[in-house]
This record gives sequence, C-alpha cells and structure tokens, in this order.
Amino acid sequence: MKPLIKTEGLYRYYGDHCAVRDLSFELYPGEVLGLLGPNGAGKSSTLRMIAGNLAPSAGRVWLDGVDLQSNPIEAKRALGYLPENPPLYPELTVDEYLHYCARLHCVTRDLLAVAVSDAKARCGLDDVGQRLIGNLSKGYQQRVGIAQAIVHNPKVVILDEPTVGLDPIQIREIRSLISDLGSERGVVLSTHILPEVQATCSRVLILHHGEQAYASSLQHEYSSLSRCFLIRLAQPPALEAIHALPGIGHVDQLGQGHYRLCLADEVECSANKLIEQLVQTDWGLEEFVPEQQGLEQIFVRITAGEQNIS
Repeated sequence: MKPLIKTEGLYRYYGDHCAVRDLSFELYPGEVLGLLGPNGAGKSSTLRMIAGNLAPSAGRVWLDGVDLQSNPIEAKRALGYLPENPPLYPELTVDEYLHYCARLHCVTRDLLAVAVSDAKARCGLDDVGQRLIGNLSKGYQQRVGIAQAIVHNPKVVILDEPTVGLDPIQIREIRSLISDLGSERGVVLSTHILPEVQATCSRVLILHHGEQAYASSLQHEYSSLSRCFLIRLAQPPALEAIHALPGIGHVDQLGQGHYRLCLADEVECSANKLIEQLVQTDWGLEEFVPEQQGLEQIFVRITAGEQNIS
C-alpha cells in the first residue's frame, strides 16, 4: 500500500537552532496520527514542512506518492491543512469563504455547491452560511477553518490544534469528524490534549527537542500494557539478542541500558519466567518493573528528560 505521507530525513534550522532533526515517518490510508510534544518540540515546523509552507533545510516529503519539492502543485492537490491560526477572512461570509477556498483547490464549478454544502454539514455550519466570519465565535471560526481544509475532499488532512476554543460538545463533534475523516484518508493531528489523541488516533508520534522520541500504535499500546516490563541492564547486548528471547514480541531501547519489553501476543510467558531468562544471561539485570502506565505517563517521562524512546 502506498503511503499518503512519507517523510525522509527532515531537518529544519532557524539560524544555529535545529528545530527538527532527522525525522522520518509514513502515514497510510485509514490512519490518524497524533503528533505530540511540548512547546518548542518542532510540531508546527514539521506540519508546515509537510504542508509545503516551510522549506526543509534537508530531507524530502512525498504526498500521495508525489515529491513535494519537485512537483509542489500536484502534491498539494492531495492535501488539506488547518494551521494553528486558521487562515480566515473576517469580512467574508462563511459561504463566500468556502466557495473561494474550493476554487483555490480547483474544485470545478459543477461540483462547487456540493463540495461547500458537504463541508458545512460535516463541520456543523449549515445555520451560519450567510454570517460574516468576523462575527462568529471562536468555536465557529475554528469549524470554518476545518471546513476549508476538507472542502476539496483531500486524501491527506493535517490539523494543527483543531479543537482550540471549542466547548465540550463541539469537541466531541470534531473528534467524531476526525475519526470519520481517518476512516478513508490519512490524518495528522497535532494537539496538547492527550485524551483527544486517545479518543481519535490510531498511532502516536512524540517529538522532543526536534527529534522523534517515541512512536507506537495506540491499539498495541493499550492492549499490551499489562504484558510490558521496564528493565535495566548493566551490560546491555545488541537489541537483536534481547528480541531473540523466547516469548518476546517487541523491544524498545530507552537509552543508558534501559529497555521496554513486551511479551508476544498469545504467548504463555510469566514475569517470573522472563526474569529467569534474563538472570541466566551475562547482561547484568539490575531492574525489572511491570509497566503500569498510559500515554500521559509516557509523555511526561519523555518530556521531563528522564529517558528517550525511539
């Protein structure tokens, strides 16, 4: 299956400061990727490079298989983008603005009315089509921003803080919309709200100091919490040697002799048996702790600088 987004070795420098460092990932149809990180982690710079609004210092981006650098117009046809500050025109009505955005995205005149009507319906804007954007509440303006990102029915949708300023009911509606978009497209969602990621995303990628610090499938994460363990080894071997232990399904290297081990699905292997296997090696087992944490704990542990997860 062809990825809808592919990045390879992305770097972005602002003077001597490296905001994004060697970032590579792929996004496939039917996936919603949650992009997390503290302020200054490189999230917005990453999204702007993927959207073609910011040139990378190094690296490449493909959208629906089209190289963004060599063929930007064709690549951007597949993209819908909501930046952190929606690009709204307060002097236009909602209908005028969405018609304008649809034409910018080359929606043909015979499909224009249907495209705008569908975007308004999805974002709960049917009752405000004739109102000036400048007179709308912050929540409704955010909805208009999302509508302009999907009005041309793109294959890839990038949403930077899409629920800022929305009330709890509106947030639930937008989460439902994001899940609906992700069922047939690829969606990248940047947010500071961890429950939002848990509610809508199928994968998570955490940035810290511009680098990928953690990446995981959320389904795998939460289905395997009780079968994962954090260990520390005095004489750590090659990662492949740990993965070769009987019953091990997944290994994350956390740095400085720390590892996260997850037992393989449907494998009968107790914690005691795993400890016994580790003690029999010459790796010097110093710590063995069952993992009892969720996404919030992982995020705090990474961004607090305790460990780096790759």
